[in-house]
Amino acid sequence: MDIILKNANVAHRDEPVRNADIAIKGETIAAVEANITAEAGQTIDCGGRLVSGSLIDAHVHLDAVLAAGLERDNQSGTLHEGIEIWTDFKPKRTVEAIKERARRAIDWEVAQGAGFIRTHADVCDDAQLSTQALVELRDELRDRVDIQIVAFPQVGIKSFPGGEKQMRDSLDMGADVVGGIPHNEVTREAGHASVMFIFDEAEKRGLKIDVHCDEVDDSHARFLEVMVEQTFQRGMGASVTASHCVAMHSYNNAYAYRLMGWVARSELNVTANPFDNIILQAREDSYPKRRGMTRGKELLQAGVNVGIGHDSIMDPWYPLGRGDMVDAASLALHVCQMSGVEEIDTCFDMITWRNAQNLGLENYGVASGAQADLVIFDAASKADVLRINPACTHVFKRGQLVSETKPAESTVMGGRVDFTRGN
Repeated sequence: MDIILKNANVAHRDEPVRNADIAIKGETIAAVEANITAEAGQTIDCGGRLVSGSLIDAHVHLDAVLAAGLERDNQSGTLHEGIEIWTDFKPKRTVEAIKERARRAIDWEVAQGAGFIRTHADVCDDAQLSTQALVELRDELRDRVDIQIVAFPQVGIKSFPGGEKQMRDSLDMGADVVGGIPHNEVTREAGHASVMFIFDEAEKRGLKIDVHCDEVDDSHARFLEVMVEQTFQRGMGASVTASHCVAMHSYNNAYAYRLMGWVARSELNVTANPFDNIILQAREDSYPKRRGMTRGKELLQAGVNVGIGHDSIMDPWYPLGRGDMVDAASLALHVCQMSGVEEIDTCFDMITWRNAQNLGLENYGVASGAQADLVIFDAASKADVLRINPACTHVFKRGQLVSETKPAESTVMGGRVDFTRGN
């Protein structure tokens, strides 16, 4: 064996966490069982620490990361001012500048356990700078992270001149997933037509779909039902993702629960983005204020696969963040009121295997035959990972160590502070 991880608390999918050793040979997990005695080039004693599959960021905009303040600050903090700033800033970018900022953010995410990232690339640009930059990075950084690129029409497909061509140009350049933003089209009819275009292109090219869907506070924004109907009609199931879906917090309960049932039956995925959603939505509300998140807890209860994205990292829409998916899961836990014992573990699942299902990843997890994309946390359980947000002491990509972090140590009056449960 090349590497053996001894005495690990293994987190694989929704199975109970169990103590075992993990043997890695080449890029693959060779065995997960108690007391592995094979010789290995390297042995790491996990000391009862949690080992899971790589964390996954299912929704981020790497072409915009670290751009906050480069054009001007977003003084109102609103979605609309962010779009105005981005529109002014876009023509001033270069491929190398996009790559430099994105590379820094990717390294932040990798150091914090991410091994897979699905990023959106703004295609509303004849030069296709975002697509070019991210396609190049996808290949250059393959040794530390796998990246899926979504062709994303920031200002629309049907209502934007040349929108269809720009989408096709991005896909022809190598984007992996067909995106969209139907609620941003001028009319409902144009939004509906954009969904048809998205599904047609994906079906023709054999690609997945990930649409910014109903990312507004308007209870009349109901493109999710159109996506569900098309998913059924074309039998595309889990290859389709609806991101955001925040209008669901404004739907009447009768409609929302009926729709959630259909979403579950269609096998369509939903990606929530707690950082942006709770700070950008419901800005015009007085009190009581809507939370701005989709109904994550209720969708899960209905049987829908729900995952989590970071969305923004220091960009014109959200000036904070550091690419920490545990932070994102913790925020979703609080906003969705998922503090039941099993619900806490589910929030961890939403940044691991549930996101893997969303991205269509095969051979993911901590099991024999899986690709050796692993994280060792300085904590013993899923709940403690979300409670204390510990260091990712070791991060492996295809069996290679790509990041190592030494946990911080605190002392109070000469005594070491231990934030773990101690049992």
